[in-house]
Parts: sequence; C-alpha cells; structure tokens
Amino acid sequence: MTLDDYILQHIDPEGDYLYRLYRATNIRLLHGRMASGHLQGRLLKMLVHMIRPENILEVGTFSGYSAICMAEGLGDGGKVYTYEINDEQEDFTRPWIEGSPVAGKIEFIIGDAITEAPKLGILFDMAFIDGDKRTYRETYEMVMGILKPGGFILADNTLWDGHVVDHAYDRDGQTRGIDSFNAYIAKDPRVERVILPLRDGLTLIRKKE
Repeated sequence: MTLDDYILQHIDPEGDYLYRLYRATNIRLLHGRMASGHLQGRLLKMLVHMIRPENILEVGTFSGYSAICMAEGLGDGGKVYTYEINDEQEDFTRPWIEGSPVAGKIEFIIGDAITEAPKLGILFDMAFIDGDKRTYRETYEMVMGILKPGGFILADNTLWDGHVVDHAYDRDGQTRGIDSFNAYIAKDPRVERVILPLRDGLTLIRKKE
C-alpha cells in the first residue's frame, strides 16, 4: 500500500457520482489527470465549509469535478460561477454538472473569465484559479478586483510537477507562467499566502482587509 492509498482510505469517500465523473474524465478527455480527484476534491469541499462563502468564482472548469466539490460545501443560496474558455469542453462537462446533485448551485459559463467575470457585478468571497497557466498573473489581478477584503483565492498547479525548480523547463510557456505568478504573489503586500505541496501544488491566498 502506498502512502497515497493510505490517505484515501482514511478520508471522506469520493462518492459514486464523482468517482464516475473522474473515471469518465480520464477515459474520454486528454490530460484527464487535470481533474482535481478524490483528495483535492475533499479538501476543496472542506475549505468551502471553513470559509463559508456565498459566491465562488472558478476559472477553468475542465470536466466540472472541482466545481461540484466546491458546490457540495456551500450553504443554502450559495453559488459557484465557473468559467471554461474552451468551448469544445462544453459537450462533455455540461451534462455532468447539470446531472449532479448540486446542479442548482453551479453556473457553468463558456467564455474568458478575465474579461467576462467582472461583468457579473458580483463581489466574490472565494476564487479557484485553475485555467491557463500562462495567464495566471492576469487572472489573479482580475480576481483581486472582484474579491471581497478578507476573501480567499486558491491557485492550483503552482508547483507544476516540480518544473518550477527544473531549469530544463525554463523555455516552456506554462512553466514560466507559473514561476512568474509565484514570484509575483510572494511579493504582493495585499495578501497573505502559503503553498501546500498537495498533488501539483495548491497556493492558498488571503486578501487582507
């Protein structure tokens, strides 16, 4: 038994719907491992319980796994607004979101969150950034503009499979995007931050009040 197996056996179960979604994601979609999966999904739900947001912004829906997990942690009236820029993703993702037990708490939108999310006119309590790594800084600045003081940003993939410390990947645009984002966040006086070495790296960021 690996340590990962041990962890999964001692946390809340994934649930049948999410299990089937994760399996379908890996069978039918390229780069299926981008979906959050059991451990990160349970963490996202727990963080939503802890932060108790009313409105969550997600940038990068992919197969809908993380949006469903966050919606599971929302109270009555809470909403996840999730943006996916790749319109070819819609045929797979929309049925899974709309067929989920928390469909009423998720607004799935095809479009560029950087330009479209501010048009909602909503101040968010929490955001999950998991879109194009090359535009993480631009996404972050957009989110900061529509995030309440004291609100939280979760940024996924911030260790990028270890590539951020491997100079062989210096010319890769996504690695450069993540590295630039990490350096920018580390010096931003508007926030507090910590990187968790979970899966591919998850940065928790709190906007100061």
